[in-house]
Amino acid sequence: MSNIQNLLLISLLAGFFLLEYLLGRVKTFKTGKGDTVVDLLSMVLLAGLTQPFIFLMVGSLGDYALPEYRNALAALPWYAMAAMLLIGDDMTQYWWHRISHSPLLWPLHRAHHSPQYMSARIIYRNNFFYYLCMPGFWISGILIFLGFAEVYLVYIVIKLAVITGAHSAVKWDAPLYRIKVLKPLMWLVQRTVSTPSTHYAHHAMYDNDGIGHYKGNFGNLLFFWDVLFGTAHITQKYPAEVGLRDDQLFGRESWWVQLFYPLFRSRRAHSALIPGGKPYEEPSPAEP
Repeated sequence: MSNIQNLLLISLLAGFFLLEYLLGRVKTFKTGKGDTVVDLLSMVLLAGLTQPFIFLMVGSLGDYALPEYRNALAALPWYAMAAMLLIGDDMTQYWWHRISHSPLLWPLHRAHHSPQYMSARIIYRNNFFYYLCMPGFWISGILIFLGFAEVYLVYIVIKLAVITGAHSAVKWDAPLYRIKVLKPLMWLVQRTVSTPSTHYAHHAMYDNDGIGHYKGNFGNLLFFWDVLFGTAHITQKYPAEVGLRDDQLFGRESWWVQLFYPLFRSRRAHSALIPGGKPYEEPSPAEP
């Protein structure tokens, strides 16, 4: 299954990469030293190591301790499996993402927000330990052991398509907002799945312009979780800048620190990637 999944993932990414290139979006990327390494290596580590390791561990432990439960839920209808995956994987990822914006877990997620560009290439840009500890992968592994393999394959392809589209430099939703007859449909779409408009807002460098909202819009496949749990911000607009303000002020963090903290630690001033470090917050302007 993992080989088919990786082939589909590569095909999806290749399609979005090609669109970004053909439409000239790549020329606008504000890439810095190490960005390409972080983008590619984080993707390779997840697809080639972390996810296969988790699924192998869960399956092996299941076969050793509870072999009678292998495919025990395989007779469930596909829609029941899909609902369980949405809760066990996507909803838990919403909460994992949300708590990863706290000082304790921010170092594991910071790399995802450090690029000053949006692109399909950053969808898996996270610290190595971010995905290794993410509950959704472990729960998915359990559900696959219980017989969800075929439904999971369809589910994850749909999820990857939505996530990749939400990060892509191709703002596929922008022209649709201007078509009057589609307004009711787009109102529903924005409140159901992640779109470039809502997810760009989450990557905004600033949140004081009425567009940026990096303390919300945490949804991955379903944006509905943000609507349900009160973290949604919908504008149908896009922030002027994305990335992290502290990188602009103090220089970008080294790629190996971003990917492998706490094994490696930053030597930069005002860094969250040191013991006791905190996410940078812009000082409030002085009162006259």
